[in-house]
Amino acid sequence: MSQNVGIHPKGTVSLAGIVKSMKDKPSFRKAGAVASFIGVVRENNLREEKVQKLELEAYEEKSDEVLAKICEDLKQRPGIVDVQIHHLVGEFSVGEDLVYVVVAGSHRMDVFPVLEEAVERYKLEAPIFKKEYVITNSGAAKTYWVSEREGGE
Repeated sequence: MSQNVGIHPKGTVSLAGIVKSMKDKPSFRKAGAVASFIGVVRENNLREEKVQKLELEAYEEKSDEVLAKICEDLKQRPGIVDVQIHHLVGEFSVGEDLVYVVVAGSHRMDVFPVLEEAVERYKLEAPIFKKEYVITNSGAAKTYWVSEREGGE
């Protein structure tokens, strides 16, 4: 895998491939822990509507830039060896992976706070857009764009 962070079409990256690319770097020898976050499509949204599918789009050039900056910022933290954020775009069914965030560090105590910050930052900073296809509580089919700030992913 040549790209360490960014937006990828669904099916083009995997958690195993990301971890392998991380382990293949010479700097990985300093790592004693790897933590990961996998964002997946859940069955019900925050309004308890039944999710049929999600469609994710991104302003790719800007998203790649933002994700790279987040990773670079977080790699400067003491004990952090590598940070990678890979967000997928396309159509997704319930249970499918949407995003992989992986942090390698010297010790387990180093990686968990950075992992959490990486997740919170990409959700706020990256121009990634989510359209939900749902069945409302009244049984109607509805489609709408969701803002992360309104309680998305």
